[in-house]
Amino acid sequence: MQILRVHYKGKTFYASIQDREHLSCLNKTLGLEDPIPLREVQLLPVVWPTKVVCVGLNYRSHAEEMGMDLPEEPLLFFKPSSAIIGSGEPIVLPEGHGRVDHEAELAIVIGQSGRHIPVQDAHLHIFGYTCANDVTDRDIQKRDKLYARAKGFDTFCPVGPWIETEVADPRNLAVRTLVNGEVRQDGHTRDMIFGPAELVAFVSRVMTLHPGDIILTGTPPGVGPLAAGDTVTIEIENVGLLMNPVAAEAPGDSERLQ
Repeated sequence: MQILRVHYKGKTFYASIQDREHLSCLNKTLGLEDPIPLREVQLLPVVWPTKVVCVGLNYRSHAEEMGMDLPEEPLLFFKPSSAIIGSGEPIVLPEGHGRVDHEAELAIVIGQSGRHIPVQDAHLHIFGYTCANDVTDRDIQKRDKLYARAKGFDTFCPVGPWIETEVADPRNLAVRTLVNGEVRQDGHTRDMIFGPAELVAFVSRVMTLHPGDIILTGTPPGVGPLAAGDTVTIEIENVGLLMNPVAAEAPGDSERLQ
C-alpha cells in the first residue's frame, strides 16, 4: 500500500492511493467521504518526525569509497525535521556553500512507539519505507569533523514520494541516484552492514522511537556533487521514486531569515 500525507478541507491526514486520481482517508474519525480526488489535496512531506536518525557508513562499498574502516556497530547522527522537504520541492544550496553531495538512502518509517525493541520484533514497529536523500555539504563536513551543520541545512532531507507499507525484503532492493538522467549511484541494500531490523533495535536501545520517526539506513557508493539547475532522482526498487530540483539560495536570503 502506498501512503501519502495530505491536507484537505482544513484537515491533515494520511491517505492511501486508490488509483492515479483518487485517495482514501485512513483516519475514518475525520468523517471524510471516499474517494478523495487527488487533484484537490495539498501533498505534504510524507513524515514530520520528532527525529531523523541517520546511519553512517552502513554500506561496505561506500565505506571503502570514503577510505574508512567498517564500523563494528551502527554510527548514528541526526538531521533536524526542518531539513525535510517532499518530492518535487527544491533542494536549496546555501549561499557560499561548498561541494554539496547527494546520498540515496532507504528510509525506515516508524509506525509504533518502542524502546529496547528486540530484533525479532522490529517489524512490528515499522510502518513502511520511503526514499530519502541525505544531502551533505562535504566541505563543511570535512572542516567540522561533525555532521550536524553539513547535513542540517533546510531542504537537506528530501523524503517521499510516499510510504510503501508492503516491502517483502528490504535487504533485497536496488538503490540508484540519477542527476539529470545520468546514473551516479547504483547500489543494492544487500551491501548493508546492518539491516533495518538491526537498526531499529539498536536505535531503540538509545532512544524511544515514535510514530513518524524515520531512520535513514546509509548510502551506497557513488556520492557526487549537485549544482543549481540539476534534477536529482532517487530510485529504490519496490519503494518509489523521489525527484527534486536543485536551486541556489537567493543572495541575501540568509540575512533576511535572521
